Amino acid sequence: MIIEQIYTGCLAQGAYYIQSENEAAIIDPLREVSPYIERAKRGGATVKYVLETHFHADFVSGHIDLANKTGAEIVYGPTATPAFAAHVAKDGDELALGKVKLRVIHTPGHTLESTCYLLTDENGKETALFSGDTLFIGDVGRPDLAQKAAGMTMEQLAGTLYDSLRNKIMPLADNIIIYPAHGAGSACGKNMSQETTDTLGNQKKYNYALRANMTRQEFITEVTRGLTAPPAYFPKNVKMNKEGYENIDQVISHGTKPLSAEEFEATANETGALILDTRDAQDFARQFIPNAVNIGIDGNFAPWVGALIPDIEQPILLITEAGREEEVVTRLARVGFDHAIGYLKGGMPAWTTAGKETDHIVSLTPEEVADLEASGERVKLLDVRKYPEYLSEHVTGAETLPLDTINEQIAKLAKNEKYFVHCAGGYRSMIFNSILRARGYDNLIDIKGGFKAMKASGRFKITDYVCPTSIV
Repeated sequence: MIIEQIYTGCLAQGAYYIQSENEAAIIDPLREVSPYIERAKRGGATVKYVLETHFHADFVSGHIDLANKTGAEIVYGPTATPAFAAHVAKDGDELALGKVKLRVIHTPGHTLESTCYLLTDENGKETALFSGDTLFIGDVGRPDLAQKAAGMTMEQLAGTLYDSLRNKIMPLADNIIIYPAHGAGSACGKNMSQETTDTLGNQKKYNYALRANMTRQEFITEVTRGLTAPPAYFPKNVKMNKEGYENIDQVISHGTKPLSAEEFEATANETGALILDTRDAQDFARQFIPNAVNIGIDGNFAPWVGALIPDIEQPILLITEAGREEEVVTRLARVGFDHAIGYLKGGMPAWTTAGKETDHIVSLTPEEVADLEASGERVKLLDVRKYPEYLSEHVTGAETLPLDTINEQIAKLAKNEKYFVHCAGGYRSMIFNSILRARGYDNLIDIKGGFKAMKASGRFKITDYVCPTSIV
């Protein structure tokens, strides 16, 4: 028997490959399915099942393409209503895979169809639980994402989750290994560990939501406390996972169409496409196409795309590092952005060679910013990290406007005001600056290296653990 966790850091997502004899099952696959097919070929196995723990919100699963390419059966738990061919299993059903079995355990709460799969090995021993978004390491699935679909309140779903955990999961043996769908960094929970597996026994000791003496009301209160609004693309991903989507090969083919500078410009003008520049933040700052938005591929690319681009069907034109066009299109497709329509062939050098207009963003080191302040210039610092980061510590006097709230709070910024913008290390601040630049804010200065570099410079006073000062 083989169990492999296939973890994708950008989405903090764990898919799973299970093989017994010459049969394999894939749990919660990502959109690009070739790695799973290749893994099965290396193992001399046929993919028998594609097991889905629920209709995912934070990414588009590869279940449909994987089933079409391998002939595997898609399996959901009870109450699921997919719009395509799938087996909707009953609670307690067992799925044979080689010499092992996978038992369907219906665990509603995160969503109504949420289901875990309990693996029984060749000797009949219950060995592993693939817990989806029901149980994470250090946390449980948030109960607010499926309220509309379920016709229930967040509190009602939390109560249902409490019952699922107490009645279905916690009675299992302590030595069972928990394999969750997500780890730290995912928006599907709020307190996930950096670890991506653990024993159930350890989770009973250290996971706040599994305290033995926890009442139902205490669980509801603690699990629902402090939840931030989910990204706007989540419901759209659920819809795609439930109803179907375009084949990933066609999405990649459309998105990787090479365009000359002239074709790129004409296409942008004709379609109103968003120009998405995925290069390094400082490369972008030095020179970019006017109105382009920078979200670097070497970061939490897909989640930030989903959080900041409001329309999942927005046509997108790409500027990438050479040779990374397909990677960018694939990672867009992971979160349902299937409408990339081409990329700038030759990148920015081709654009400048063609004599096209360019723009830039001033980016200063912390020392340069401190020198400006020392010379008498008014330095208005804007911290675009998340609120918890700001609350932990920040530069004294800095105002806060988290990047993930930019679409709602942009009106709080004055276009004639000069802001010196920073995040933790420079990735998010350039996203922030590029979005505002495209919307007519011309007085933004980026601080290289972000808060980490500012603190290391010793030139800024740091405040710990106080309430944030919001822009008013």
